[in-house]
Amino acid sequence: MAKIYVASSWKNKYQEDVVSFLTDHTHEVYDFKNPPHGKGGFAWADIDENWEEWSVNEYIDALKHPIASHGFNSDFDGMKWADVCVLVLPSGRSAHSEAGWMKGADKRVYVYQPIKQEPELMYRLYDGISASLNIINYMITYDQNTCYKTGKPCGCEGLCRDGY
Repeated sequence: MAKIYVASSWKNKYQEDVVSFLTDHTHEVYDFKNPPHGKGGFAWADIDENWEEWSVNEYIDALKHPIASHGFNSDFDGMKWADVCVLVLPSGRSAHSEAGWMKGADKRVYVYQPIKQEPELMYRLYDGISASLNIINYMITYDQNTCYKTGKPCGCEGLCRDGY
């Protein structure tokens, strides 16, 4: 069992299924949409319904707002708590910042890419990429350099092409 931070987007239609899948496979999961404090996930609209019209200075001020501080601390505490990050694509700036921080903190990061997307060279930084949640779970649970089919060393370095 691993402690997993799922980094994704509010708009990502796969995020909830990933959280459920990982939880069903006995992992503890931090879900930014439903954080442990029970008050729901952070939204800029909780600070100002016109947040999309902010200037840079208004944005900087909003980062200091108590609601933003609480949301940041909740997610950042989840990142520090977790052993592993699963970056669920497609996702945006926050999720990529979270995954990058987690890798920089020497935590394992796996990219779940359920649909075709533009290739990203820098994902080589991460520990594995797959279109299969079963493979992501296998890499989290076992050594990512061990083939999920044979149990023998495969040398794929977490860059699995096959699903099951």
